[in-house]
Amino acid sequence: MRGNPPSNQVLPFLSFLSVHIFFIELALAQNTTFIPVNVGVVLDLDYLEANIALSCINMALSDFYATHGDYKTRMVLTTRDSKKDVVAAAAAALYLIKNVEAQAILGPTTSMQANFVIGLGEKAQVPIISFSASSDSLTSTRSPYFFRATQNDSSQVNGIGALFQAFGWKEAVPIYMDNEYGEGVIPYLTDALQAVEAHVPYRSVISPSATDDQIAEELYKLMTMQTRVFIVHMFASLGARLFVKAKEIGMMSKGYVWIMTDGPTVGLSTSPDPSVIDSMQGVLGIKPYIPKTTELGNFRFRWKRKFQQDNADMVDAELNIYALQAYDATVALAMAIENAGTTNLGFREANVSNTSVTDLENLGISQNGPNLLRALSNTSFKGLTGDFFFINGQLQPSAFEIVNMNGNGERRIGFWIPRKGLAKTLNSIANTTSTYSTSKSSLAPVIWAGDSTSIPKGWEIPTNGKKLRIGVPRSSTFGQFVKVTTDLNSNMTTVTGYCIAIFEAAVDALPYAITYEYIPFVKPDGRSAGTYNDLVYQVYLKSYDAVVGDTTIIANRSKYVDFTLPYTESGVSMIVPIKDSRNKNAWVFLKPLTWDLWVTSFCFFVFIGFVVWVLEHGINEDFQGPPSHQIGTSFWFSFSTMVFAHRERVVSNLARIVVTIWCFVVLILTQSYTASLSSVLTVQQLQPTVTNVDELIKKGEFVGYQPNSFVLGILKNLGFDDSRLMAYNTPEECDELFSRGSGNGGIAAAFDEVPYMKFFLSMYCSKYTIIEPTFKTGGFGFVFPKGSPLVADVSRAVLNVTEGDKMKEIEDAWLGTQSSCQESSTSVSSNSLSLKSFWGLFLITGIASISALMIFTTIFVYEHRAVLLQPFDLRATTWSRVLVLFRIFIQMDLTSSRSELNPIHIAIPGDLPSADNDDDQDPNAQQPDQEEVQNIYQLVVPNQEQL
Repeated sequence: MRGNPPSNQVLPFLSFLSVHIFFIELALAQNTTFIPVNVGVVLDLDYLEANIALSCINMALSDFYATHGDYKTRMVLTTRDSKKDVVAAAAAALYLIKNVEAQAILGPTTSMQANFVIGLGEKAQVPIISFSASSDSLTSTRSPYFFRATQNDSSQVNGIGALFQAFGWKEAVPIYMDNEYGEGVIPYLTDALQAVEAHVPYRSVISPSATDDQIAEELYKLMTMQTRVFIVHMFASLGARLFVKAKEIGMMSKGYVWIMTDGPTVGLSTSPDPSVIDSMQGVLGIKPYIPKTTELGNFRFRWKRKFQQDNADMVDAELNIYALQAYDATVALAMAIENAGTTNLGFREANVSNTSVTDLENLGISQNGPNLLRALSNTSFKGLTGDFFFINGQLQPSAFEIVNMNGNGERRIGFWIPRKGLAKTLNSIANTTSTYSTSKSSLAPVIWAGDSTSIPKGWEIPTNGKKLRIGVPRSSTFGQFVKVTTDLNSNMTTVTGYCIAIFEAAVDALPYAITYEYIPFVKPDGRSAGTYNDLVYQVYLKSYDAVVGDTTIIANRSKYVDFTLPYTESGVSMIVPIKDSRNKNAWVFLKPLTWDLWVTSFCFFVFIGFVVWVLEHGINEDFQGPPSHQIGTSFWFSFSTMVFAHRERVVSNLARIVVTIWCFVVLILTQSYTASLSSVLTVQQLQPTVTNVDELIKKGEFVGYQPNSFVLGILKNLGFDDSRLMAYNTPEECDELFSRGSGNGGIAAAFDEVPYMKFFLSMYCSKYTIIEPTFKTGGFGFVFPKGSPLVADVSRAVLNVTEGDKMKEIEDAWLGTQSSCQESSTSVSSNSLSLKSFWGLFLITGIASISALMIFTTIFVYEHRAVLLQPFDLRATTWSRVLVLFRIFIQMDLTSSRSELNPIHIAIPGDLPSADNDDDQDPNAQQPDQEEVQNIYQLVVPNQEQL
């Protein structure tokens, strides 16, 4: 229980006496014999809350047995004062078990006391029922004889996480009590915040015995930090002092966020001290929700009247949830005692042979303990706090109420329900099946600290805090980006450069002021303290608050830190020397086309010549004659189309279609070839020495890179051998390595990030060029710790700078103009035309040519089908008949047909003339004599036999 300052005017034993008198009078009135069952109560009776809970316990017995007069058992309470001490609580429990033979114990008050008492209860098999020990550390005991009749602290942490999601806070500092109660919830709270991407940069621990000065000292420490969201988890008495002191030093003003867990919320929201309520204005709190019922209202009225009768001097006492839970826990125990039976209420002595044992070793074991354990586990009813039942000894959570401290007390702004999320009312979330809600619209408006209605951002740069420690790399290879200089006389360090200028411009664009100092990442001797990865990792180790410089955004680094948006182009590119290759090669005319395109073009020239010869041979005298003449004519016709110098007439329509398509393809090829060759001979005066990375790897060329850069890893992944990698420290050194050449201790190419390469080209634009492809990266960004609230604001400021005129001023000041080099520094790739650019044209030509051949062959075979279907020689095979058709095709000439589709008709011996044949016969068709056909077959068939 979270207690207020003790009261010395409490008379609890008057209530005990009244309970005993009540039971005696009730038994005499009903002339019934009741079975008394001893039950112990262990509470810190110096606290007002404990006396309130005790009064509720007594009223619970009176109410319960008044309505359950038929029960045979009656609880007889024996109360012991734990005196706010762990040992005293254990001694009280030991006394109740050993001397009173209590069947169960209600209490103790705190989690620290409960930890000892639970052990005694398990040893003696006596159930321990606590209605105020909420620490999650008690869960680890896993004792079946411990029943927690209150919510454990971890049940509310997800509700606090939902508030962080709703209002967008990313950091929080828990302020908790330095004891088992305070520490128990912290691991669960931290996990809940991390689940919503909020972080805990610091934990504030306050001793239960801390003085006001010690509390103020800790609060002053918190004021120097950026985080402005605080989660308070401590006893109400200590929490009241904390809030009063926070208001005194100005931490309850605008911009601060205070959230209380259920302990201080329950204890302080009804505090009778006006100064405490006044110091908590704007604070948020979360506590278990107690439904307002008629029974609860009647009980409050009866309790108030009776408590004031018994304690006339305590006019400000109010019921809280722990008192109501004490009432329900007592009812549950009374029901369980009746259900467990009274067969054996005694204790079995411990089996100890040594006579000099302690009381702990000689502790008896309750015979009725297991029965009472089962009865409690099966007990369920609707109590004053709602549905009351245990699962594994734990009271199950239902809904939590979120309150805002305003005016003279608390104001409800909404609810949080497990598996449902935030809601303004319980009805609104009970009637919906929507997903888990974390929207701030699900809560009523909040009046924050400082009487503000605007949502605090949860952090700010403290004006009286320390400066941000900004880590910067030692002077970059390209000093124009980052340069660190030290004045030997004054020992003052100055940091300048392109990256520094952008950061300072972004800071100036922030809506608030921050103070910072640059700290070079160097060793005492001035040398670099490590790579860029090492520098970034220092932010993760909290050695620096940020890193500013030419730091590239890459995936591996983002695991440990957060980056702002990039302020430069992204990517890693290759830069190579360029040379004048114009008219210096006798075979330069072959360069416009790749070898595969040359071979494919040649094959298609031959193929088209063959197709045209097939289609024109039988009907065009230009394609007839001796074989050598026909071959020469076909090739001449095909290749002459390259310059459109063919003079042969094309007669066949199929051939005309093929030639038309082919001339179109040749036109595109020649025009592309001419343009590419012109570019090689005239326009392209400067040619890169290397056009792709694979060429470098195959030839084993040396390549350069910046030291301490992640580019080294990219080169190794590409397949470069370590022995072929050379580092350069300045642009001038890189130029010198290029001048030597790869074979003379120099390099053939250099790999670096695009901003560096563009600056390098601005210095040597006539000597080098960038070659594709570019390997993608995130560009340059500023580094901050994970979850830092500065990331979003600085990123927005960077966008404002890069999109405005300020960026042009910074580039001109540090990088100079690059307009004169734009033409020569554009990316260059291979200039040769490849088959990939023309395969579609060749495909169309091939399809058209093959289609024409198929059509021609089909017509030809159909017209001479008699050769295949009506043989006159039984020795003729299918292959011989095909050869006959081929011989017929070869011997076709201009006089054998009047048109391209009127073939030679061969009268097959043995054919019977018919009227139909006579009618269909063309009188102009040439009828070869039978002797000629026989001669053809005599030439073919013997050869077939030889085959």
